[in-house]
Amino acid sequence: MAKIKDKKANRLIKESSPYLLQHAYNPVDWHPWGEEALTKAKQEDKPIIVSIGYAACHWCHVMEHQSFENAKIAEVMNQHFVCIKVDREERPDVDAVYMDALQAMGLQGGWPLNVFLNPEAKPFYGGTYFQPQQWLTLLHNITAAFAQNRQELDSSAEQFGQHLNRNELEAYGLKESKLQVHEEDLTKIYQALSSRFDRKHGGLSPAPKFPMPTNYLWLLRYYHHTNDEKALKHLHLTLREMAYGGIYGQAGGGFARYSVDEEWLVPHFEKMLYDNGQLISLYAEAYQATRETLYHDVVYETIAFAERELMSPEGGFYSSLDADSEGEEGKFYTFTKNELHQLFGSEEPLFSKYYHATAAGNFEHGRNILHRRISDEAFAEENELELEVLQDMVQNWKEKIMQVRAERIRPALDDKILCSWNALMLKGLADAYYTFGNKHFLKLAIRNAEFILRNFKTGNRLFHNYKNGKATIEGFLEDYAILINAFIRMYEVTFNEDWLQQAKELTAYTLDNFFDEAECMFYFTDQEAEKLIARKKELFDNVIPSSNSVMAINLHLLGLYFDEHNYTELSESMLAKMKDLVLKEPSHLSNWAILYYYKLAQTAEVAIVGPEAPEMRAEISSFYLPNIILAGTTDKSELPLLNQRVAIGGKTTVYVCYNKTCQLPVHHAADALDQLKGKQESEKFPAL
Repeated sequence: MAKIKDKKANRLIKESSPYLLQHAYNPVDWHPWGEEALTKAKQEDKPIIVSIGYAACHWCHVMEHQSFENAKIAEVMNQHFVCIKVDREERPDVDAVYMDALQAMGLQGGWPLNVFLNPEAKPFYGGTYFQPQQWLTLLHNITAAFAQNRQELDSSAEQFGQHLNRNELEAYGLKESKLQVHEEDLTKIYQALSSRFDRKHGGLSPAPKFPMPTNYLWLLRYYHHTNDEKALKHLHLTLREMAYGGIYGQAGGGFARYSVDEEWLVPHFEKMLYDNGQLISLYAEAYQATRETLYHDVVYETIAFAERELMSPEGGFYSSLDADSEGEEGKFYTFTKNELHQLFGSEEPLFSKYYHATAAGNFEHGRNILHRRISDEAFAEENELELEVLQDMVQNWKEKIMQVRAERIRPALDDKILCSWNALMLKGLADAYYTFGNKHFLKLAIRNAEFILRNFKTGNRLFHNYKNGKATIEGFLEDYAILINAFIRMYEVTFNEDWLQQAKELTAYTLDNFFDEAECMFYFTDQEAEKLIARKKELFDNVIPSSNSVMAINLHLLGLYFDEHNYTELSESMLAKMKDLVLKEPSHLSNWAILYYYKLAQTAEVAIVGPEAPEMRAEISSFYLPNIILAGTTDKSELPLLNQRVAIGGKTTVYVCYNKTCQLPVHHAADALDQLKGKQESEKFPAL
């Protein structure tokens, strides 16, 4: 294969996306998604290949090396097609349209996603990964069909185009109704979710297993509301097995994207910012509820991983780390038994017992994925060690592993910075500070929030991407929704009302530019954005919560903060439409289920006024109270929740209110906690 310096660059060389730049020296005449490529297809009357992937995608790399670097295959692609490369992380709108089309064709979705379009950009065939000969044969077949059966292809494309533009709410049988919430519905949601529990290894069956944090954030709330020990048991099992498994970086922290097996042992080694931000939130909240030391350690180690390996000098967080290094998946993170012996000498047998490393290896090429099976307490007892001695040894082992990894060739870094994914990390950092009070976490959060405002926000409009000093793609609903949610949390941990005002201004923009009044849901794209063949709505929660579910929660919270009844009504209307689906398929709608819990249990409004408001906030927030909002000021505030509330007798005063009805003001966090817990434990709230 020719060296890069001997190759001719294609149009992608001008792009900033690492994924597109990976393909910049392919012999394929790639175009980025845009008007130039779409116009060319119309002018030359050629079908279009849209190939979608992302930088950390293993099989995207494989198909590139096998097919897109193959001169013979490239010649066919260039002669008969207009070829477009898309980074799905930069253009989730394009990805959503053509992924929906692929699934409408009855095919399994995934990446790389390769879709064939007619010159009007309407899809007629597609697939995911193809072996080289399969791909070449398909290219010839599509070329022949386009020449000989054009009318049939265009007719098929028209049908798929109609499918993509269907009324999404009607497609899923979602109807306008008034929200009614019932206690028994929480049990129905739990039963539907628990039917998929893997009771041996945690998580949901079958493999592959993704962390899916919102499932367990809902489970935490369900346990808090019901005291159902079975829910807590499964939560513990899942979070422990993930933290012990190969999906978690045993030496350096941070989670991989998913596990290919049911035991969380063998990960797909790519590490994504969006997973780690959400998992910081999950483990921090789980620690609040349980005081489990393991969860504390996971939060601290994962934040250290993100700061060390994903944080830019400017304060933003990069998108991901690749699965591969030196052409092998996981090589950076795995060790042969011989490597471990050279590193640890006489301690190697104990190390290998602790991390389950063997001579044969538990992964490819005789390599070992470090993982645990039991707690430090159990291991210390089993091996007749003092717990403190073992923990000192483990810390030393981790440091040595990290020293070795520092000398290795690192996985590739996707160094684009995305607004929505940074907002998830911002929320994670704020949640960690909320739980632990560690000022370094708050410092990181403020630095990241200021980076976001500086580089992604112009007026009340957001951009989606940032690299090399430029933000070039208009923001999507996920950018607005997740950032609003993070800013609400930033207010709660700082009582700086600027964050809450930012959240309200961004919300006003989404209502003006994304909202569909006819369906009472938000579009994924801005009304001013590029017009694709369909304008989609994101309803289902996936590895990232759906932008509509996040907006519905935002409207619920902001409705309380600002006494905006229209926000509250809109939130309820959105949830009412989704309710039947939530009861049936909670694993795909768990963020909606969280909102259902908020509505059922009624969110407490906690207002703190007085000179020690920050200290009182810290004391209250160290307890697990998943259905409250916090507002506070050391002096006075025009915020509706704080307006005309005073520090009685000059002493910091706490007001606990539900549904605009307040209990007696108190001066001690313990008394406020008694009011909160007493209310939650003594009443089951009626239907709205």
